[in-house]
Amino acid sequence: MREVDLASPELRADPYPTYARLRAEAPITRGRAPMFGQVWLVTRYEDVLEGLKHPALSSDLRKRGPAPSRLARWMPAIFNTLQDSMVTTDDPDHRRLRELVHLAFTPRRVEAMNRRIVEVTDQLLDRAARQPRIDLIADFALPLPLAIISGMLGVPDADLGSFHRWSSRFLEIAAGGSPLKMLVQLPNGMRLMRLFERLVAERHAEPRDDLITALVQAETAGDRLSHKEVISMIFLLLLAGHETTVNLIANGVLALLQHPSELRRLREHPELIDTAVEELLRYANPVEHGNLRVALEDLTLGGHPIPRGAVVLLLLASANRDDRVFDEPDRLDLGREPNRHLGFGFGVHYCIGAQLARVEGRIAITELLRRFPDLRLAVPEARLRWRSTVAVRGLEALPVYLQ
Repeated sequence: MREVDLASPELRADPYPTYARLRAEAPITRGRAPMFGQVWLVTRYEDVLEGLKHPALSSDLRKRGPAPSRLARWMPAIFNTLQDSMVTTDDPDHRRLRELVHLAFTPRRVEAMNRRIVEVTDQLLDRAARQPRIDLIADFALPLPLAIISGMLGVPDADLGSFHRWSSRFLEIAAGGSPLKMLVQLPNGMRLMRLFERLVAERHAEPRDDLITALVQAETAGDRLSHKEVISMIFLLLLAGHETTVNLIANGVLALLQHPSELRRLREHPELIDTAVEELLRYANPVEHGNLRVALEDLTLGGHPIPRGAVVLLLLASANRDDRVFDEPDRLDLGREPNRHLGFGFGVHYCIGAQLARVEGRIAITELLRRFPDLRLAVPEARLRWRSTVAVRGLEALPVYLQ
């Protein structure tokens, strides 16, 4: 079988036929990924699940060996902080960081944001209602999570405009873009880092009831996050509190518009919203693959040998369409139960922003459908364009008529 290029426009437009063919004919095969070159692609649900739990598949790509990855050769030193995040470490370092972060990013803190999420959703939809046509991403799905995470972090009102502008631009490529695009966005990353460093210093001097203060004060068994770890964690929470939510809302709304009977079903039975969100996570796949893994030793995955030093991509989007696990996986079923999707990963690297994304997605989709019963696409479906990033699956824009 010809080597799969994950960045090809054809696969970006619709990866699912290719993934189905791979699951049937070559469930673990070689492919190419931007910046990393040749990788091993894992496509079946059980193999992806095994890979997510495998102790010899490391999330720290620096363990690949003495030869630097393409990314490491050009990545500026300022992003060393991002490379040392909880996502790119293994136990015991990962366990230590996660335990400390859990003290700050608690379910109670997320649930306490319910009222604020409703307020921001209503404000954005009020603004949208003044015009017949909007870009659902730029005008709703993107500003909603940015407003929520900025509030949780405690970004001052005077800095909100800059924070939203820098964040939205930086996040365009943070989920996986070309080296050139990432270099272009370096100034925004540097501005964000300087802002976070200032806020961390202010919270040391004057604690407040916000997430940055909670990170600064998080302590267990006498252990605290270092300054660098706090900054890294803020970036991680910005990503975790943003990217999945944007794509859950936009991809989910598109899937509903493509399936009018299921859209009507949700309008008539809004109590289905919880199972609907889980099904949209499975069907629309806001995250296409988990963080890259490197094989620390020669190993066997799904009966297939993988050599030491190989970079492995666990394709969550393919696993979530595996007919060995899901009945009629290419059918959208908002009442699907059970639904053991891997949309947020699994195990120790399960997405820390999962609960926040679920809450935001539930409120955003519920209110959007309630407010605008005539919601429909404003352009032919063939004109929609998917982003070139590989790690996440998201649209460049989603023009819709509201009324």
